[in-house]
Amino acid sequence: MKTLKLFGILMVALALNACSQNKTSNAGGLSRDIKKYPAAKSAAYWKQALSAQAYDIMVNSGTETPYKNPYWDNHKKGVYVSAATGKPLFSSDTKFESGTGWPSFFKPIDAKAIKIVRDASDGMVRDEVVEASTGLHLGHVFDDGPKPTGLRYCMNSYALKFIPAK
Repeated sequence: MKTLKLFGILMVALALNACSQNKTSNAGGLSRDIKKYPAAKSAAYWKQALSAQAYDIMVNSGTETPYKNPYWDNHKKGVYVSAATGKPLFSSDTKFESGTGWPSFFKPIDAKAIKIVRDASDGMVRDEVVEASTGLHLGHVFDDGPKPTGLRYCMNSYALKFIPAK
C-alpha cells in the first residue's frame, strides 16, 4: 500500500512538471518569427492586446498554476478560442479530465490552427503547441491521452477564451 501511494504521488508530480514551463523573457521583441508565422506581432503589440496573464503565457511561454486557472474544471458546452486572435482551437466535446489541473483536449477543432514545435526547455524535450498564425504559446501535447487520438493537448486557460454554446 505504501508503494502504491508513493507511486501515485510520483505520477502526479511528473504530470504537473510535464505541463509546466519556466518563464522566459522575450529579449528579441517579437513573439515569433514572422517568416514562419504570418500574424506574428511585436511583444509591445501583444502587451497592449492581451491580459497580463495571457501575455505571460503566450508571449513569454509561461505557465499558469494548476487547479487555479479558469478552465481546468469547466464542464460547459462550447468552444475554446485563442485569447490573442479569437480563432477556434478546441471544442468542449474533446475536453477530458486529465488530472493535471489544466484544461486537456484529445484533438483540436482544426489541426491547421495550431503548430507543434520542439521545446527543449527545463532539461526535457517536449512538443509545444503554438497558434499557427501567430506562433504564440498555448501549451504542450503528450501521447498519454484517451482514444481515439491517444493525445493530450495540455493547454493554459489564459491562452484561451471560452465561448459557451447557445
